[in-house]
Amino acid sequence: MCYKGHFAVILSLSLFLSACSNGDQKKKKTIAEVPVLELTYTDTSLSHNYVADIQSLANVELRARVQGFMEKILIDEGQFVQKGQILFRISPKDYAVSLNKAKAAVAGAEADYNIARLEQERIATMVERKVIAPSEQELGKAKVAAAKAALSAAIANEEEARNKLSYTEVRAPFDGVVDRIPMKVGSLISEGTLLTSLSDNTSIYAYFSVSENEYLQHLKKAEGGRLSQERKACLILADGTPYECEGVIETQEGEFNAGTGSINFRAKFPNPKHLLKHGASGKVHLTSDIDHAVLVPQKSVFEIQDKSYVFLLDEHNKVSMHSFVPRARIEQYYIVKSGLSAGDRIVYEGIQNIRDGVEVKPLPVRAAQHHVAVQR
Repeated sequence: MCYKGHFAVILSLSLFLSACSNGDQKKKKTIAEVPVLELTYTDTSLSHNYVADIQSLANVELRARVQGFMEKILIDEGQFVQKGQILFRISPKDYAVSLNKAKAAVAGAEADYNIARLEQERIATMVERKVIAPSEQELGKAKVAAAKAALSAAIANEEEARNKLSYTEVRAPFDGVVDRIPMKVGSLISEGTLLTSLSDNTSIYAYFSVSENEYLQHLKKAEGGRLSQERKACLILADGTPYECEGVIETQEGEFNAGTGSINFRAKFPNPKHLLKHGASGKVHLTSDIDHAVLVPQKSVFEIQDKSYVFLLDEHNKVSMHSFVPRARIEQYYIVKSGLSAGDRIVYEGIQNIRDGVEVKPLPVRAAQHHVAVQR
């Protein structure tokens, strides 16, 4: 009897522990009032920033075309100059002498040419009177042709001398701002010496590269099949502030770079206050409208081995890990590329306390209905 009593006690205790264990497991499988968000479609915009190479409309190096000593510097560094304005004067004396010699050579060649013509006319008269042989006339024509060629050469030399004299005055090819002036008055200038650079900053160009994938995405939104047709662009300055003037994408290159897989674009920005300079840095800011985008809050997402997951609810309110592919990541949201769609229900927050396969009691969370700006 004593053994039977002990057996009954042990059996009762086992049943009790089993019941408690089953109860604990049921509690672990059920979580009350978990915030749940039903995904919806939202019209939003996706912004891209591209590193830009800022250049002037025109930026040229002004170099000496003749040799000589720097006689005068008529402008200062950073000065605004107008087209045709004299900037530098190289000593012109030697070139003025060369021009006078060339003019004298032209006068002599003209005299020789006139003499040859008169001689040809005299020979023609004598041949007509049969005083001399007809072959003399051919000799006269040859002398005229030689004199004419010599005159042409002399005129060309005079033009060259005149041009060299004009090159001693270096003029601005367009309105612009003068850069650094490395040479000083009295410096010996050689042909090709850099005198300064001149920049036209009335407007500026911003060159930037776009990947093939982003190019195709933008192209789908562009009218006429070209991203460059009057597409608006903004510029972010080096200090992170937006530039006050809006620009326009004007053109694009004709092929992708085989090394980088990108294509270059050019945007033009007005520069009325001359704030932007040639060689400055910045970022071109483009915005693309996205219709019917699915947004997932960042707090609802966790990552495992570089893949993004959410807890997805089925019709029985049981959660399961579900992967999706994000298109872009922002401060508070992911834009879904694939894997999730409108109507799906996901755990909104508290995902660290949930395990795969548990049953939850959903507490609906109202989806944001306002327009969300996305920046990458």
